[in-house]
Amino acid sequence: MKLLRHIPFLRMVLLHSLTAFGGPQGHYGMMVRRFVQKRHDVTEQELMEFTAFVQLLPGASSTQTLTLIGYKRGGLVLGLLTLFIWVLPAGILMSLLSFLLHYFDQQSKEADIFKFIQPMAVGFLAFAALRMGRIAIHNLITVVIAVVSAAITFLWFKTPWVFPVLLVAGGVVTNFSKKRIPQVEVKKRKIAWGNIWLFVVFFVLLGFMSEWARKQQLRIGHQEPQYRVWNLSENFYRFGSLVFGGGDVLVPLMYEQFVVRPKGENKYMSSEEFLTGSGMVRAIPGPVFSVAAFHGGMAMRKWGAGWQVVGCVAGLVFIFLPSVLLVLFFYPIWNYLKKYAVVYRSLEGINAVVVGIMAASSFYVMKDISIGSFQTIAITNLVVMVG
Repeated sequence: MKLLRHIPFLRMVLLHSLTAFGGPQGHYGMMVRRFVQKRHDVTEQELMEFTAFVQLLPGASSTQTLTLIGYKRGGLVLGLLTLFIWVLPAGILMSLLSFLLHYFDQQSKEADIFKFIQPMAVGFLAFAALRMGRIAIHNLITVVIAVVSAAITFLWFKTPWVFPVLLVAGGVVTNFSKKRIPQVEVKKRKIAWGNIWLFVVFFVLLGFMSEWARKQQLRIGHQEPQYRVWNLSENFYRFGSLVFGGGDVLVPLMYEQFVVRPKGENKYMSSEEFLTGSGMVRAIPGPVFSVAAFHGGMAMRKWGAGWQVVGCVAGLVFIFLPSVLLVLFFYPIWNYLKKYAVVYRSLEGINAVVVGIMAASSFYVMKDISIGSFQTIAITNLVVMVG
């Protein structure tokens, strides 16, 4: 019965999952509009803290942020339901694409319906950066941190370590002044280790099963679908556990694992097939990490539709599982640590860094959009961004 009162929230999550285009850069702006301004599920300050916190973790950042909104509103069950509703539509679309790929020609992949997604994403992101800047930027040091972070992010946008390094550095800088926020006594609390143990157990178990499957295939001298599923599951779980920087970092790692490394009959898919899926995931709503459903299906397609469905499900489950286990383990610890002055002071710098990252992301995405001429497409792009 308790879940019934959360139905309007879950309905909004479903709407978000069906309309959130533009990758993580666009998702944040839409979260501000829907879950802060319209529904008041979280405050702008809380959403900013969620955004900063998930940047410190590997995995799907916009998925982790939305899961935390559900978790904060209704606990673990609502957090997991939020995750499921958010991931499912994109997962189904990318799974279907793995079956229908051969029916798509180049014209359909470049259909005009997708050409305004990038300017939409820039508009959403710039909107979120402006809104959050009003809260986070309030003195000279936060202005300097935001500007420097924006410059560094723009120059090294696709470098995976740039986000966590900037966030840590921003937190360190605002700790130089201890007068404004003095330390108060904090009661110690027990840490629930369950989720992190699950994370480690899955990591070790899948690694063991993948190695066992590899040896079995060497022994029999050819590929078998039941063994490849273990290899895929380990691959996806490892990506979800270790990737910082979102889809821009995930896709190159997957390309090396699924296209470059396998040879002969071990090859998962061609370069063209991989790039088609990786491009199409940008043109559908939902998380970029849902591309794992496509790659999982493509890797299993030669064994028939049944195994292809298994590959899609394995990709979707194991790419998101580590993100959820990590965020639900570390968030209660983070929430507790915020009571310490050293962490609370760090939040000032971390929030300023987040604003800088979002501003730089707006300009980074904008550089690939035609806006610098008087042609119709440039004017239309500008109108879409402002709108």
